[in-house]
Amino acid sequence: MKNIAVFASGRGTNFAAIVKAVKNGRIKANLSLLVCDNSKAGVLSKAKKAKIKIALVKNESMIIRYLKENKIDLIVLAGFMRLLSPGFVRRYYGRIINIHPSLLPSFKGAEGIKDAFSYGVKFTGVTVHFVDELMDHGPIILQQAIKIGEGQTIGSLEKKIHKVEHKLYPEAIRLFVEGRLKIAGRKVKIR
Repeated sequence: MKNIAVFASGRGTNFAAIVKAVKNGRIKANLSLLVCDNSKAGVLSKAKKAKIKIALVKNESMIIRYLKENKIDLIVLAGFMRLLSPGFVRRYYGRIINIHPSLLPSFKGAEGIKDAFSYGVKFTGVTVHFVDELMDHGPIILQQAIKIGEGQTIGSLEKKIHKVEHKLYPEAIRLFVEGRLKIAGRKVKIR
């Protein structure tokens, strides 16, 4: 069975969705570790409640040590607000995935929802992708579009996006764990 580490810095809503998918058997893997760089993050209480080991870290050498100790097969970035070094990404390439609240390559960065809303696009969405050395870049695993409706507020759009994230991310993790994802150049093939 594969071992998963989730990296998070905030509230942990995607972490909670992943915990739920593991507990109900949708993802057949061990959620072995939460890596967090923020001692005040809400995700920490969610990990304690779920009895998931926590690594509160300050640097990448500590992260690598925890990943080795826990024999981690997949790194899942879920609101981890620290850029990983190119060396770290190269070391784990093909085993790090990220979720982003826009249809990449549009609206990269920490404010993807707000940026799409402010720009006035009619559709935005959610992207799950393998991580490469560039921010919010890398071969796309899954995407789902979301219509920005008439009278939509930024708050209601965020809720819509989070609802999609909580379905899409566990699905991408399941595909990885089942060995159904293959990177071919800039594309991901799903078997």
